[in-house]
Amino acid sequence: MKTRERILECALMLFNQEGEPNVSTLEIANELGISPGNLYYHFHGKEPLITGLFERFQAELVPLLDPPEDAQLDVEDYWLFLHLIAERMAHYRFLFQDLSNLTGRLPKIARGMRHWLNALKRTLAALLARLKAEDQLLSDTQSLGQLVEQITLTLLFSLDYQRIIGSEGESRLVVYQVMMLVAPHLNAESRFAAELLAQRYLED
Repeated sequence: MKTRERILECALMLFNQEGEPNVSTLEIANELGISPGNLYYHFHGKEPLITGLFERFQAELVPLLDPPEDAQLDVEDYWLFLHLIAERMAHYRFLFQDLSNLTGRLPKIARGMRHWLNALKRTLAALLARLKAEDQLLSDTQSLGQLVEQITLTLLFSLDYQRIIGSEGESRLVVYQVMMLVAPHLNAESRFAAELLAQRYLED
């Protein structure tokens, strides 16, 4: 692994464990066993490190947030989409542990996060629209718009909520919570299947 990638991986680990404001570039260099000058050669401070990790987070989610319009989706694929989103967010959870503070300090991250959130909401709305077109989803357009907002808020803050109450912050619980938000909007057959699968997420 190249030094630049090693630095990013180490920074991600420490940011997730300790919280980004509590980690200095010196601590990252010490953890890696490299000189501060070597780290500075690749990243001129902590802000470029955070930006690099955020850009990597965005790149990993591009295939999910920009799927082909003609992609054929089974019912299970909708829940797999949620699982993969929650999993990536958990992997980069430091970004969401104090989101308002992070975006307030770093305008570039704020712009990127707004762009990412808009892409996420567009994709969620498109997936719900597909379910409605297939007669699996019964709610009206206004209710679905509110559902998109509720799903987005749950994805953004559920991991941090778990951390605040003393839990480890598990992506499977995020998926469970989102599925239970969607379930009441489904027809009887799809709702039963979703609730059954959600229960499996809860018990894993």
